[in-house]
Amino acid sequence: MLTEYFPVLLFLAVSAVIGIALIVIGNLLGPRKPTAEKASPYECGFEAFEDARMRFDVRYYLIAILFIIFDLEIAFVFPWATVFGKLGVVGLVEMGMFLLLLVIGFVYVWKKGALEWE
Repeated sequence: MLTEYFPVLLFLAVSAVIGIALIVIGNLLGPRKPTAEKASPYECGFEAFEDARMRFDVRYYLIAILFIIFDLEIAFVFPWATVFGKLGVVGLVEMGMFLLLLVIGFVYVWKKGALEWE
């Protein structure tokens, strides 16, 4: 029974050893020339001007979550498109329902004003 899992465990062990070895080799052989300029915080081409622990607007997170939702939608549409010929009308109706639910959610978010940035 456990012999079936041996290739998976071997893969995990080898990948862990390679990952750890690369980190150790990089730390041992990598150049080290720390300066004050390299150690200073850097943000988009200019010096940081606020505390890193400042609060973000909730709308930022809402836009990020919406982006993830609509980005993941494509992860479902591409495989569906590759087997569309085999699915037939049933697959078309199911994908239509899926996209309709996404459109309804998008309209709801739009009407609530979540996409407005004041």
